[in-house]
Amino acid sequence: MLRVMVVDDQALVRRGFALILDNEPDIEVAAEAATGIEAVEAARTHQPDIILMDIRMPEMDGLEATARILEASDATCRVIILTTFDPDEYVFRALRAGASGFVLKDIPPEALVQAVRTVAEGGAMLAPSITQRLISQFAQKLGAGRNLAERLERLTTREREVLEAIAAGKSNAEIAEALFIGPATVKTHVSSLLSKLGLRDRAQAVVFAYECGLATVGERDVGF
Repeated sequence: MLRVMVVDDQALVRRGFALILDNEPDIEVAAEAATGIEAVEAARTHQPDIILMDIRMPEMDGLEATARILEASDATCRVIILTTFDPDEYVFRALRAGASGFVLKDIPPEALVQAVRTVAEGGAMLAPSITQRLISQFAQKLGAGRNLAERLERLTTREREVLEAIAAGKSNAEIAEALFIGPATVKTHVSSLLSKLGLRDRAQAVVFAYECGLATVGERDVGF
């Protein structure tokens, strides 16, 4: 059973998302919170698997709350940012704070449920419009910084190929087919490269790939 916490300062919005998720047989809404401060405390008390986090809230915004929750030494949860706003600044701050997903509040109910399940399984979830701007923003950077280049050198040639494929939006099955290796081997490479680079999940891997210049913007149809 996936335990989810919903954080939003608007009670009707918060309850609406909670009702959608509570109707799923494998999802339980373990807690709700109306501010960032409440979210930090509730995360510590209820230890949810997934947190749906609004950005604009009184007392403490969702980005700061996300950072504080994930900085805790015992934090095992994953955060999906859920908002009506999608400017670049929010996307980058959310990903750097450790968020595993960033979706807009007009997401269809079935897509919301799928986003929760995907992130719970270790995947990343970015809305299509956000993904495109993310790529464009990083494409403006010139080359890799020394620190990023040194970190990239920790990877084997095969791990770099897997990282590049992750940045291209490929699933483990698609990577396995492209590299002529088994899905279990892909999973091993993904775990290894995340560990070597000190990254939380595939969302951060995408950011790293573009920041270090391993991946560049192109004509690929990225997103979902």
